[in-house]
Amino acid sequence: MEEKHKPVLEVKELGIDFGGLTAVNDFSMQIFDKEIVGLIGPNGAGKTTVFNMLTKVYKPSRGSIFFLGEDTAGKSVVEMSHAGIARTFQNIRLFNQLSVLDNVKTGFHDRVKYSNLSAVFRTPSFRKKEREIEEGSLELLKIFRLDTEAENLAKNLPYGAQRRLEIARALATDPKLLLLDEPAAGMNPQETEELMDMIRLTRDHFGIAILLIEHDMKLVMGICERITVLNYGMMLSEGTPDEIQADPQVIKAYLGE
Repeated sequence: MEEKHKPVLEVKELGIDFGGLTAVNDFSMQIFDKEIVGLIGPNGAGKTTVFNMLTKVYKPSRGSIFFLGEDTAGKSVVEMSHAGIARTFQNIRLFNQLSVLDNVKTGFHDRVKYSNLSAVFRTPSFRKKEREIEEGSLELLKIFRLDTEAENLAKNLPYGAQRRLEIARALATDPKLLLLDEPAAGMNPQETEELMDMIRLTRDHFGIAILLIEHDMKLVMGICERITVLNYGMMLSEGTPDEIQADPQVIKAYLGE
């Protein structure tokens, strides 16, 4: 199989139970290099639960997750991050009392290795690495149009800018797959348009695959190449935006007709 046809992420018959309740069952999907894929469904369909299984916040009850061809069974949240999966959350999770620049630096520090001794004595190698982290962080902030806010506290950013900062921080971990959980939540139409451009830029500039959960159908249909629909924890449909919009099962799930 040619490299470009190997999936970045392959999920096979994934499921999870909480007590006697099945939250997700028989969920399968593939995401390929540089794809933007949407995961949609009514509230309570199990979308964020899928994200939590992919990142090992939840341990699946059954099924398999392969990332870059490797079975992820038994891996921890930290190990999945180091492997190359980054995510944002429905509710923004920034370090509000840190500067915009320091928020992005935390992402870089997740993959930088130096000894405690070199940090205490601020050795030349430590200072060199810290300079590289700052330069990389400022470069990310410039891409996301946040470089002029670098020294401001994260909590003082406008809402849309906080969303961009969260994505920039996730990209600082150098992921191969970025999971976006309702990135347009709480945004006005102009901010949503800007976010669509930012997601495309993220895919094109960093050359990564993106999986997003979103309720804003204009955003989903406008940027996703493929869409998977969940309903009551089960896969309802999968296809292109045009196919999904025309699927009677999807229409019924959303409109209750």
